[in-house]
Amino acid sequence: MISVDEALAKVLAGVETVPAETVGLSAALGRVLAADVAARVSHPPKAVSSMDGYAVRAADTATVPTTLRVVGESAAGAGFTGTVESGTGARIFTGAPVPDGADAIVIQENTARDGDKVTIRVSAKPGEWIRPQGLDFRAGEVLLKAGTRLTARDLGLAASMNVPWLQVRRRPRIALLATGNEVVWPGDPLGPDQIVSSNSIALAGYVREMGGEPINLGIAPDEPKALLSMIEAARGADLLVTSGGASVGDYDLVREALGRSGFDLGFYKVAMRPGKPLIFGRLSGISVLGLPGNPVSAGVCAAVYLKPAMAKMLGLTHGAGPEPTAILGRDLPANDHREDYLRSALAFNGAGEEVATPFERQDSSMMANFARADCLVIRPAKAPAIRKGERVRILRLRGD
Repeated sequence: MISVDEALAKVLAGVETVPAETVGLSAALGRVLAADVAARVSHPPKAVSSMDGYAVRAADTATVPTTLRVVGESAAGAGFTGTVESGTGARIFTGAPVPDGADAIVIQENTARDGDKVTIRVSAKPGEWIRPQGLDFRAGEVLLKAGTRLTARDLGLAASMNVPWLQVRRRPRIALLATGNEVVWPGDPLGPDQIVSSNSIALAGYVREMGGEPINLGIAPDEPKALLSMIEAARGADLLVTSGGASVGDYDLVREALGRSGFDLGFYKVAMRPGKPLIFGRLSGISVLGLPGNPVSAGVCAAVYLKPAMAKMLGLTHGAGPEPTAILGRDLPANDHREDYLRSALAFNGAGEEVATPFERQDSSMMANFARADCLVIRPAKAPAIRKGERVRILRLRGD
């Protein structure tokens, strides 16, 4: 068996960043930028007022009260084309361009209008209530970096930058193949010795959440020829993920079937719990990740291996930094030779620190426990006993 770190390094080395494609802003939410994006315009494009009031020359308001002649009006989208000269001012509204000659705004609360005259009651300073040209950003400034997963705020920024199209990574195509005579699709008739298949459904959702395109190949029976035929359908995908058939039983045929197809085995078996029977290798130019059939084991392995593999495929650059940790919520005994991933709940203590409390029952068949887990507490191989209150590494399952 190899360690989790060794296995992850081999998985990451075996996948490549997918090519880029061009999409419009309306289709870019959640996609990953493939190239830096520079502003095509400055924002604001010219000096604008940040308040309703009057555009004036600050020097004209040095002594107040003073009365100025109103020579025009500047509104958003309809600026005043004249010039504010000494002794004059222009009515102005929020977001409207500041007229030539004016260098300050007097807010309307500090004025009194009478026909074409306005009395200024408070002195203005140069630049007051004016947003200068390029206050937010200037044309040519790179504001969105390659490797960013685009949020609604990012798209709003791109629109303000006058960028209608974006270069993003193509969605990785992940082929999913469940195996086993004992599994059937949810809702299908169940035989006396069969169980409902959940892996492909869960993995497809996981792939979509990560920004990929799942390709469900169905359920392959425990028969090498049929399994090989279904594996052939994965050609053209960026990654084939199988679930089940990766162990050592007489009916665990994935390794055997892949071997007949010229499979280049990278590794088999990892010193982790759950998830020991894990396979990775290459088949006709496609990377293959063989997950255990146990749904919890498959889910844990997806978090440990599939998520970082897809992050590499997408060219994601965020998330670098220290591994997250939390305060341990209960005592744990010494660990054996396998790295342990304990399903755990997260909560905050009185000091505002996150506390991770592993569930009492850690049986890998317990899907309900896995579904309500917030994180996995990572226990290194041969780790000594640890007491409640100490800090432990975690792998988040929600909101990350």
